[in-house]
Amino acid sequence: MLTSRLAILAAAILWSTAGAAIKLCGLDGFQIASGRSAVAALVIFALFPSARALPTRRTLAVAVAYAATVVLFVLATKHTTAANAIFIQDTAPLYVMLLSPLVLRERPTRQELAAAPVYACGLGLFFFDQLSPGQLTGNLLAVASGVAFASCIVGLRWVRGSDLAAVAWGNVIAAAGALPFALGGPAPTTLDLGLLLFLGTFQLGFSYALFSIGLRHVSAIEASLLMLLEPVLNPVWTFLLAGERPGPWALAGGAVILAATLWRTLPKAESRAGA
Repeated sequence: MLTSRLAILAAAILWSTAGAAIKLCGLDGFQIASGRSAVAALVIFALFPSARALPTRRTLAVAVAYAATVVLFVLATKHTTAANAIFIQDTAPLYVMLLSPLVLRERPTRQELAAAPVYACGLGLFFFDQLSPGQLTGNLLAVASGVAFASCIVGLRWVRGSDLAAVAWGNVIAAAGALPFALGGPAPTTLDLGLLLFLGTFQLGFSYALFSIGLRHVSAIEASLLMLLEPVLNPVWTFLLAGERPGPWALAGGAVILAATLWRTLPKAESRAGA
């Protein structure tokens, strides 16, 4: 179990680099989404022979949820601040609590249910900042990405044993689906190509492989909470490398979401320590 949790935390650290890399890349959102998923698919197919299996209907359904997650997140990050995109997407535990009992028969605890309205309040605070029309669009895309991510988390646990295939083929779907919208975008520079290679190899390919492996021995709800290390680090890298500052209400919303996570996880940690 410890190794599984560490794998999920390592995945969260790699995910957290997305905001800075996407902001520094001069390509448009569809170009980045298509390019990084194409690289990620090649990486996962090369490293994991089991991922090359043709997808079943169940695996394909999870692959579609994955593809929606990664494409929507890139578009959201391009339209709003990286902090908004990641904090809003990482309200996914709220949706996991709704989906997990229906799909996995994993019922939330009382603490998890009590945390749900707190997550909802934190999400609402992101829309109190003064937003340009583009930022509002980005925030709404991030909400959609959060719902897709929750479906992906539950789905990857649902197809344990075929999870890497779902991730690999999800990247194929994302790359192919975004490609028609990517044509005619700006010409890539050497920096842009380097960032796409980093995003596809490490931020997406290795990270989702680690997450899938960790999810085999950790519940969907616990995994969705462990990966909230990502929103703590994402705005830090984006500020240090791209100079982007989140708005005050976004910071407040992020603090509420992280506080809900701590409130949810501390009782479990204390009960393990006393066991």
